[in-house]
Amino acid sequence: MPRRSAALTSSPEAAVQCRPLTPDDFSLLEQLFGANGACGGCWCMWWRSPLTGALYKAQNGAPNKAAMQQLVLDGEAQGILALAGETPVGWCTFGPRTDFPRLGRSRVYARTDLEGVWSIPCFFVHRTYRGQGVARALLQTAIDEMRRQGASWAEAYPVPLTKSGERLPATFAFTGPLSLFESLGFAVIQRSSHSRPLVRLQL
Repeated sequence: MPRRSAALTSSPEAAVQCRPLTPDDFSLLEQLFGANGACGGCWCMWWRSPLTGALYKAQNGAPNKAAMQQLVLDGEAQGILALAGETPVGWCTFGPRTDFPRLGRSRVYARTDLEGVWSIPCFFVHRTYRGQGVARALLQTAIDEMRRQGASWAEAYPVPLTKSGERLPATFAFTGPLSLFESLGFAVIQRSSHSRPLVRLQL
């Protein structure tokens, strides 16, 4: 996969570059995700796993790490890395909606018009780089890459502000904030509840 990149000035100390993941990049994901595997041993497998309930929980940690590593090595996991120099500071994953089986089982995100639809289901930004525009740069690069690969629609499942107008903690906002997607032209096309909007952008 070509190393297309977008630059972001995130701080006086470093410029952040965003580029697509390659099969050689698992060590960068390992460095970014750390011992906790990004969040509770997920290793970016939550949306990808066909398992549910206790069966999925049993995969948290080392099994999820091994599964994600194999997907990366095989070129079957797509995503965008944000790098400050050689240090990974952010990630978002994307791909055809069918790459994420959990979406197919979700009642709140159920759709029948899936032809040409690609998903952007999660983000992870290192805590020292949050609030500096990294997620926006990741999302824009993902949009550009999906368009380059011929996707018709970009779809996401963002987190809105609470009904009282407050932000949720980062742990619960791994799908990205609604305001971020709206700022790049996404529109809500389905909303089963206040907290579960589904947004799309025509590419």
